Amino acid sequence: MPISEYLAGLRTRIGTELVLMPCAAGVIRDAQGRILIQRRSDNGEWSVPGGAIDPDEQPAQACVREVYEETGLVVRPKRLLSVETHPRTTYPNGDVAQAIVAVFACTIVGGELGSIDGESTDLVFVAPDELPESGFVDRFLPSVYESDGSVADFAWDDAWLTPASRTGCDGSTATT
Repeated sequence: MPISEYLAGLRTRIGTELVLMPCAAGVIRDAQGRILIQRRSDNGEWSVPGGAIDPDEQPAQACVREVYEETGLVVRPKRLLSVETHPRTTYPNGDVAQAIVAVFACTIVGGELGSIDGESTDLVFVAPDELPESGFVDRFLPSVYESDGSVADFAWDDAWLTPASRTGCDGSTATT
């Protein structure tokens, strides 16, 4: 997977330590309501197209860029579907990252389906009830779409209200 100059520079200073990465991704549906998924070249997992936001880039702008690079399609983000924190990932070179992803519902406005940058080994539109098992697909898409294909309400987890979730980075407990 290509790495931005910004992230490469950061890695020279911090090594393989954890980096929180702001990212953007696009959920693209065709006229039949199927969802475009990609098989990632780095780990073979199925996902929706997306990637890291570059410095000075808007999340929706990054979504358009990443979708194009990975699918050859030009899209227009229409709606913010979710903001998700993904599990920590350790890459083969030892780099540790955790993505915080702004996910957009997108419509296709141009382009031709095909990987531009080599980050996708396969691109297919799949019916929502036929999505392959994958960490991202299994965790994210069911929280965004209802069984009838409509957009779901915000996915809330009552566990976020526990005292442990209100502990700050420095170990202090927030008070309300």
